[in-house]
Amino acid sequence: MPLRTSLLAFALVLSGLLLAACGSGPDDDGRLQVVATTSQIAALTREVAGDRVSLTTLIGPGVDAHDFEPDPRQVRRIHDADLVLRNGIGLDDFLDDIIEGSAGGRVVTITDGITPQPGAGQADGDDADPHVWHDIDNAKQMTLNIAEALAEADPDNASVYDQNAREYAQTLDETDAEIRALLDQIPGDQRKMVTNHDAFGYFIRRYDLEFVGAVIPSVSSQAEPSAGEIADLQDLIEEEGVRAIFAEQELDARVARQISEDTGVRIVDDLYADSLGEEGTEAGTVHGMLLWNAKRIAEALR
Repeated sequence: MPLRTSLLAFALVLSGLLLAACGSGPDDDGRLQVVATTSQIAALTREVAGDRVSLTTLIGPGVDAHDFEPDPRQVRRIHDADLVLRNGIGLDDFLDDIIEGSAGGRVVTITDGITPQPGAGQADGDDADPHVWHDIDNAKQMTLNIAEALAEADPDNASVYDQNAREYAQTLDETDAEIRALLDQIPGDQRKMVTNHDAFGYFIRRYDLEFVGAVIPSVSSQAEPSAGEIADLQDLIEEEGVRAIFAEQELDARVARQISEDTGVRIVDDLYADSLGEEGTEAGTVHGMLLWNAKRIAEALR
């Protein structure tokens, strides 16, 4: 049995023992019990629901979603949830066994209605890029899907969820305008991006940036670059006159930093790709995170 499968099985068994020992699960204050698999989904849910739901986030801020393992307490939260909100598109597929085996409520994939694209460095037919929230239109669709899921689970507050979703869509549109104003200042021949892994494809396409390459040439952070791929990327950086390498806070950027040193190109290592910042910080919301990234990209490439 593969290690991840055996760990999930162990978590399910242990969760069952906890449920048997502790009774009906977390304290219920009367609010809808909602589980969000990622920090982005949790942040969008807070915008739509406010304090009308009791929200649990599985993959929290600063955690690499590609390398996440749920613990027994989280499995129990899923079991007790009225509603589980997930990303899909391969990002949280490792939760399938747990969700299918223990989710007590409805499970909704909030990327429904979004057409997944390959990563910026991937060919059509390659694995779809799950980082869809880096495009404002996709984030708006996710917000709408969350509002609809909450309204179905909690009809009494349906009008509130709908109004909050519409207001947040306006916030996202305003953020989109701010981002465009920032990135429009970058000259055409300086709009070239090298990233730590191929996670910014939707952002790059939306704002007419140019993808040169990624240190980890995959939409998954679990891939490993070969020595030859690193050497080729260094050559590309020099040939294309790339001004900066961009890395994420939640991933180890040692290889990216080494490439930066070898090529003499600046590294910006505080972007967010798979995660948001902590709640209450500038990058703790989806719109705040997108603007945070845009500010650092614009500053480095102007």
